[in-house]
Amino acid sequence: MSDHQQAHRSRRRVLCGLGATVVASAFGTSATAATVRTRQDGTDDTDGLNGDADTAGRYADIYEEVIDDVVLVTVGGPEDEGPEGMGSGFVLEDDYVVTNNHVVGDASEVELQFRDEQWTTAEVVGTDAHSDIAVLDPEEVPDAVDGLSFVEETPTIGQEVLALGNPLGFDASITQGIVSGVDRSLPSPTGFSIPAAIQTDASLNPGNSGGPLVTLEGEVVGIVFAGASQTIGFAISAQLADRVVPELIETGEYTHPYMGVGVLPVDPVLADANDLEEARGVLVTEIVPGGPADGVLEAADGGTVTGDTVIPTGGDVIVAIEDEPIPNQDALSASLALETSPGDSIDLEVIRDGERETVDLELEERPAVDGP
Repeated sequence: MSDHQQAHRSRRRVLCGLGATVVASAFGTSATAATVRTRQDGTDDTDGLNGDADTAGRYADIYEEVIDDVVLVTVGGPEDEGPEGMGSGFVLEDDYVVTNNHVVGDASEVELQFRDEQWTTAEVVGTDAHSDIAVLDPEEVPDAVDGLSFVEETPTIGQEVLALGNPLGFDASITQGIVSGVDRSLPSPTGFSIPAAIQTDASLNPGNSGGPLVTLEGEVVGIVFAGASQTIGFAISAQLADRVVPELIETGEYTHPYMGVGVLPVDPVLADANDLEEARGVLVTEIVPGGPADGVLEAADGGTVTGDTVIPTGGDVIVAIEDEPIPNQDALSASLALETSPGDSIDLEVIRDGERETVDLELEERPAVDGP
């Protein structure tokens, strides 16, 4: 083992010991011990803060089932300064490792450490900045690793989930929460949003990025992307990842569909200004010259002043794609990302000059952008 790897191992052991000390001093009991609380009627409630013993047992079972598939990802840096980047990842059933693109950056190789402290080098075989996903090919995988799989269906809001990874460098950690929302759009440094994202209240911190968000059946509902606060975190959806990852393995890149429009959600004020019957859909406010929508869709060409705000008027309002309703901008992004590919011709139902009509638009490949 190299000095660089020994340094990482030593640091992880120190952090792990520190974490155990913090937990013991904060709670004074083991993680599975029942906590006594007093009900309003004066009797004791010994079910525990996070549910009864059966629930705690399920969490422990899933942890043991999944944690061997979760890895620490480090990007090399000067030995005296530590790694340039650190995050989490997880092994798929075909032994490839998935993580965030922002974790690996421009690296061509990274170092992985498994739960059993084994280190291995992994080649970066594909990255996609638009979805913030990267795929790694490790030189070795321990025998204990089985690999995880993505769920096929969108999770239910309120469904319990567990986040596993290495927050703040504390290895092999787990937090619990629920799915707080679906079909969120996340900001991306490329200028395009990451669609169809999962929102959760599971605690996420730096170092969790790239780790799995799993169901109580041990299936991956999302790739942890970011934590916005103590109660709001986000993950790239399994549905998007399941489209992107195979292409990254096969070709090293992924091509996203592109309409070439700018849009605004139709709220009550915009609906009133445009004499629309209901506040649903998205108004086309901009069309990229020479793009797929040029000559097919019509952009807003007027405006009306409400207070100190100019409300755009005219232009097409997109209300459906292939007969599927598009109530807002997030739904438009999710539909394009999960249901279409460059080269597809799609039927758009639009409201134009107060009348509904259908137009045909051929999607193109999203243009390259300057950015991470």
